[in-house]
Amino acid sequence: MHKGKGMKFVGDSRISAERKPNIPKDYSEYPGRTEAFWPNFLLKEWLVGAVFLVGFLCLTLAHPSPLEGMADPTNASYIPLPDWYFLFLYELLKYEFASGDWTLMGILILPGLAFGALLLAPFLDNGPGRRPHQRPVAIGMMLLGLVAVIWLTYTSAAHVDWEGRAEANKPVPQAEVTIDESHPGFAAYENSCLACHGAELEGGAGPSLVGIELSAEEIATIAVDGIGTMPADQFQGTDEELEQLADFIITVNESAE
Repeated sequence: MHKGKGMKFVGDSRISAERKPNIPKDYSEYPGRTEAFWPNFLLKEWLVGAVFLVGFLCLTLAHPSPLEGMADPTNASYIPLPDWYFLFLYELLKYEFASGDWTLMGILILPGLAFGALLLAPFLDNGPGRRPHQRPVAIGMMLLGLVAVIWLTYTSAAHVDWEGRAEANKPVPQAEVTIDESHPGFAAYENSCLACHGAELEGGAGPSLVGIELSAEEIATIAVDGIGTMPADQFQGTDEELEQLADFIITVNESAE
């Protein structure tokens, strides 16, 4: 059929010849079925959010964050644990199929498949029904993921003595110390100890020297022979300088007390 040939245009009495603006009806025309977005709906949302916020603040005040002591890279016996919302992934890495040579499976492939499936669930089950029994795929995948996360989190946290762990690694407040740079032992400390133990003996690569309960003789012995991960011969100086170094550390600890 060629353009303009064989085509007829007819009128339809059901369509108004006058154009009218396509304005939706006001919500008041549907009593009991809808409400104004502002302020009715938003006010309800804000009230619910405020209740949850106050509850969350009360919870944080009643059970503050379990802070532990300052991280010590020289403490090889300390076993770190992730926050509770990552415990299920931490527990997953304990299984044979997700550890050792299969670590990539535990840290990337399995979590990626699980979260990807949850993201695709609304597209895989896109029926018109909204009741749980009408959305079997989406509801089933959600329940499976929820049960797996709860079970892995529980098995990871059940054997941990949280109170004993917090008691054994309490945060130690840093004491105010006075560094007397005119002390004859400060020069020896600066040359041999400052790089690892800090300018104010607060610690760094090595542990803090504030709050130690060692005699001057014990400090001198450790400076020469080392201890733990500290190698020997870190102190380079004379016997007199060694005595001055030990006296300097004792003097700083006395000022902190």
